[in-house]
Parts: sequence; structure tokens; C-alpha cells
Amino acid sequence: MSRGLARPWFKYWPPHLPRELEYPEVPIFDIIEKSAKRFPNKVAVIFYGKRITYSEIYRQSLNLAGYLASIGVRKGDRVAVCIGNSPHWYVNAFGVLRANAILVSINPLLSEDEIKYILDDSGAKVVITLSDNAKTFIKLKHRTNVKHIICGHWRDYLPEKPEIEPPKDIINAPPIPEDVDAKWIDIVTKDFEPPPVEVSVDDKAMIIYTSGTTGVPKGVVHTHRTMWPSIMGSIAWFNRTSGEVNLSSVAIFHVTGLAHNLYAALEVGATVVLMARWDPRTAAEMIQKYRVTTWINIPTVVIDLLNMPDIGNYDLSSLKVVGGGGVSCPEAIAKRLKELTGVDYLELYGYTESFSQTHGVPPNHVKFACAGIPHFGVDALIIDPETLRPLPPYEKGEIVVSSPNMFVEYWNKPEQTKEAFIEIEGKRYFRSGDLGYMDEDGFFFVVDRIKRMINRAGFKVWPTALENKMYEHPAVAEVCIVGTPDPRVIEEVKAYIVLKDEFKKKIKSGEIKEEELKNQIIEWCRQRMARYEYPRIIEFIDELPKTASGKILWRVLQDKERKIKKES
Repeated sequence: MSRGLARPWFKYWPPHLPRELEYPEVPIFDIIEKSAKRFPNKVAVIFYGKRITYSEIYRQSLNLAGYLASIGVRKGDRVAVCIGNSPHWYVNAFGVLRANAILVSINPLLSEDEIKYILDDSGAKVVITLSDNAKTFIKLKHRTNVKHIICGHWRDYLPEKPEIEPPKDIINAPPIPEDVDAKWIDIVTKDFEPPPVEVSVDDKAMIIYTSGTTGVPKGVVHTHRTMWPSIMGSIAWFNRTSGEVNLSSVAIFHVTGLAHNLYAALEVGATVVLMARWDPRTAAEMIQKYRVTTWINIPTVVIDLLNMPDIGNYDLSSLKVVGGGGVSCPEAIAKRLKELTGVDYLELYGYTESFSQTHGVPPNHVKFACAGIPHFGVDALIIDPETLRPLPPYEKGEIVVSSPNMFVEYWNKPEQTKEAFIEIEGKRYFRSGDLGYMDEDGFFFVVDRIKRMINRAGFKVWPTALENKMYEHPAVAEVCIVGTPDPRVIEEVKAYIVLKDEFKKKIKSGEIKEEELKNQIIEWCRQRMARYEYPRIIEFIDELPKTASGKILWRVLQDKERKIKKES
């Protein structure tokens, strides 16, 4: 640790854990090689009743690696994977790396232009996708560097008689087009000889693009070495073992799903229950049927689950670990989860750039709506974003992090890579762009994105803190607060609210008028928030815009407000 700067968090460090971990000096595909030898016949993935063993995933990943080598993929080549939550991912996550290639993860919900940008930027020469996205890549093949399209289908892994009903759109997914270069099932069921291993732990393994909600997406480059700390940290922090049954409900193509629900789960020999699409009722059914013990997620899906009127009718008693990150978990939600299951929500905090967590709430000292304390081998500070001076406890500033899982570069962006880091007392820190503070115990709290601040009559308003408070209101299922331009106070505070079903019914039946409920919520907020903070404007909305990983796209609503006011 840097000299002269206090690190008080160690007094709350989990007593059974070391402060730092040693990490494997091998490429990531060692996970499936090792687990397939230890647990060859154990079920690795359950997909709506279809059971896939460790040995099957291993064999299919070797066949994929061999096929990629046969079509000319060599060390350092980029292979794009554009697939939702499907068992295909559990093969790709090892097979592409075993081919000595770099895996480029693409969100399948992106637009054609966004996908083209990523293909152009990464220079991917091979794409692996499913039939629902195939036409997009066929159109882009002659406009990009892509030479080969491998296409699978959801039915490659769907059982004939599902134990739990799959989403209709994957059952009815379109057939694989004839003009793709190869079909997934023809590759993984044939014996292709994998190439010799040429990569080491320090070679590039993956490029994951930031969401792009605040500008042009950046390709975050991770090596095998920078991925291991998140994987092994997850295992140690949550005490994960081969007896675990893991519910995988968040996007695998992003870091939370990859680190916790794919790599860490298979490293310990767990069984993963995989959801193709998020649906709270399906999640409850899966937890109950398969006796799920571990659920690493994002708070928005927990909110969905707890908002089910009949959630108390499901047996969730098997749950032992529930936690995750992406956004802060409101205190009201964490308390409801505790009441229902007896389990604390263990919050994580991190970035795409850190391949998931840099901080975590310790199980032995839970604090609500808290990013937690720095993880294994991680150092973190709060600094003044202008002077870069480290700040004492409770002063708000930018969170900066030095950690073993930090990315090596933004792909093709040397200047932005350089700007992402600063040096303090001889140590290199990543600038998060998050506003936060540290309390006297060394626990970090995220106030908001620095760019998200609302300026109301010269007062700084931070939406996240207000949103967390509003989840305590009985009518609020989900909420997003933005600033709307106002000639008198510069920006007025506005809340977009998704109502709970019971309140939607009350409005529909005429039991309460919509404007009356809005006024009641505004008054409720006025009594609990500072005079300059509470929302004066409320709009009810059917659903909030979200990324595929479940984060609320506040920027979309913020831009909508500015556009409306500009046009008016």
C-alpha cells in the first residue's frame, strides 16, 4: 500500500481470508481442462432441462478450437461472439481462447451500425452467432474484415421436453440461413484437432466493449492474467465450491456473467442453471426446482423478483449467496430480500475495465447500498477530480483504483488508455469517473457518475441517492431520476417511475387518479429529501430503458428530456 494514506478497511476484512491471493500462471482454458478431468460426468449446465456435462463442454470446445484453426485462425486473431445466454457461450468461452485467438464479445441487442463499428474496430475475421442475428452479419460480411460466419441455433441445446418453459422467441427462432459458412452443430459434433497451445498467461484473451451510453464504445482488452483475479476472488469471497448450484440470469457477454456465472462457476465444478432471458417467474421456478444456492446478479433483477405479488409462494430456502453489482442495491430492496430469504445482498463494485469486482461487501460486516471494501490486492482512494489530491473520509470525490485485474489497454486507443490512469505516490490508479466517498471504516459508497449530476439552482443533486430512497415508497417498482431543463432553476428534478401492479390496477379502476398519486409521491419525497433535491415532476412509464446487462439507461431518458425542451 502507498505510504501516508490510511487503509482502514482491513479491520473488517473477512477473518478466514488472506488479504491477497496467488493466481494461476496458465491461460483461462485451463479451467475446463481441469474441471473436465475432475468432474467428467457431472452436469455443468442445465438449460431448461437439458443437461450438459463437463466432458461435453470440454470436447466441444476442443472441436471448436480445431475448426477455427482449420479455417486459418491464428494466434492474436480476433473471433467475435455475438450470442445471448445460451450454452454456446460455455463452449465459446474456452474454445476461442484454446484456438490461441482473442474473443471479442458483442451484445446481440446492438444495432447493425453498432455491431459494424465493433467489427471494424476489432478487426474480427470470424463471427460466431445464432440464427436470430445471422442476417445482420451476412449483410456486414462484405463491408467488414469478417471472412467466416459460424451460426448456431437455440435448438442446438434446447431439450425436446423442457422442464421449465423457455421463452417463446427462442423456441420460434428463425432457421439458420443457407449462406452462412458453417453450422455450429456440425463443428462441435465432429473431431477437429486443436492446434498447439501458443498463448501464455500474459497474452491478450478478450475484448469487451463498454456500453457506449456516454460516447463511442471502447474495446477493453484483458489478458488471461487480468481475468484470473476476478475469477479467483469470486470463489474465495463467496466461499464457492463444487456443491454449488448457480443461477445464471445476467448477460454472459458482459463481465459479471463471464467472471462469476461462467468462469468461476466452472472453475469450482459447480452446476449452472442458465436462463436465456430474464423473467422473474422463471427465475423463481428455477431456484425452487433446482435448489439454487448461489445467485450473482444485478439489483434490478432482484427488484423484479421481489415485486412479484406471489413471490412468497415459492420455496427460495436453498439460497445461500445472493449478490452482485452494476448498480447500487437500494436499502429497501436488500431488507426485503433478507426478510424473504434470510440472505444478505452482498454488493460488488467494479468495471468492465477490471473484469468485474474491485470492491465487495464483506459477509461478516454488511452495510446497505455500499460498494464495500477493496478486494484482494486492491488499493483504492477518493481524490479531488480536479486537483487529484487524495481526500479524507466522507469527502466526496472520484473513486480511483489500483488492482491486479485491471485491463491493459483500450483497443486502438492509446491516448484514451493513457488518460484513464493517474499516478499517486508511485502507484498507477484507474480513474473510474464515479463520484463517491469512503467512511471511517474504509467502506466505499458510490454517489453517482460524475457526469450524471443535476444542477438545480446551483445545488448539486445526485440521482442515485434519491432513487434508493424512493424504493421505500409502496407504489414504486422501479425509478430513474434525471434533470429536465428549466429556465428558472437551470435543471428541475424529474422522476420516471414504473408503478407496482397493485397501483396500476388502482388507477385503472378509478380508485385513485393518476395526478393524485403523483402528488402523493412528490409530497412523500418532500418530507424525506432536501428542499432542493426532491423531484417536482413525475412521469409514470411502463418500463425503463435498460442495457442487456440490466443497467437502467438514464442517459436515454436524460437526452429525451433535453430534446423535448429544446423542441418546445
